[in-house]
Amino acid sequence: MPKITVIGTTSWGITLAILLAKKKYEVYLWARTQKEADELSEKPKTVLATNVSYPDELTITASLEEAFENSDTVILAVPSQTMRQNVRIIRDFLTPKILIINAAKGLEIESNKRMSEVIEEEINPALHPNICVLSGPNLAGEVLQGLPASAVVANADEAIAKRAQELLAAPNFSVYTNSDVIGVELGGALKNIVALGAGMVDGLGYGDNAKAAFITRGLTEMAAIGFALGASPLTLSGLTGLGDLIATCASPLSRNHYVGVELTKGRSLKQITSSMNNVAEGVTTTYAVWHLARKLNLGMPITEKIYAVLYEKRTPQEVMAEILGSSGKHELAGRKWQLFSMFRHKKQ
Repeated sequence: MPKITVIGTTSWGITLAILLAKKKYEVYLWARTQKEADELSEKPKTVLATNVSYPDELTITASLEEAFENSDTVILAVPSQTMRQNVRIIRDFLTPKILIINAAKGLEIESNKRMSEVIEEEINPALHPNICVLSGPNLAGEVLQGLPASAVVANADEAIAKRAQELLAAPNFSVYTNSDVIGVELGGALKNIVALGAGMVDGLGYGDNAKAAFITRGLTEMAAIGFALGASPLTLSGLTGLGDLIATCASPLSRNHYVGVELTKGRSLKQITSSMNNVAEGVTTTYAVWHLARKLNLGMPITEKIYAVLYEKRTPQEVMAEILGSSGKHELAGRKWQLFSMFRHKKQ
């Protein structure tokens, strides 16, 4: 029977630990301190905001030695800005047999790098082929309730991706494979920027037409930067792009959508985020993507406007009027975008 180590006492980390323990796997969830381990064991509701019981197969521990002893798989479900720190803590416990699954959705602010790139920089190069990425429309609260959900796990090696797929798939949790690691990882990160804006659209009461237009333009922008960075645009139209985008832009369970709505009420970003129990990854991802786009000289109008609200003190009312009221050119045309030339019909 597999032994799985989960790093990250986030709502998603705990959810994955419970999901896999219900499959009768031996699962160890690592907490950074004994106090945290004790609190999580006694009061899961404080983190998950729902009544839940832990399967007997799930152990919460503050001991890395206990968590990694005979482990087959490690799942990293930590906030993106602490990924590097957490990998440095656990890297001496990683062996060639351990499957490494990144479940975090974001980009590192300082480097603008994807999480798998951050992991690669901090571990033995011999372990790089074992890194998989997990993404998709996976709101933790719904997965905990046993509602149907789907995800994608990616690795360039189909055999390794299938190994992760078999491990993660569960009743009501379908897992598909993909070899486009860049696209799967970027989809999970970039949609959070759009979700912030979708929350602003809802908070301003602009209606479904405006929201549909905004989300669709956001997806096109995601595809443009994804293609520029080596992803397939088709991946961004799948579960990890469009699928995750729909869930995150529409659900009241979405942290990023919540932040967007609250910003329209005049609350400061600091006030909003300090009142939340979990991280809204779109806040830091917007910062990273804005800088990355500038480096690439790539036009990212939606990201630029969301960045202006978060970091330049412009109001949602101002930027949404500009986004939704502007006249566009060709739907697939933007500064240094390659989508227009890629998809346009050639004259015979």
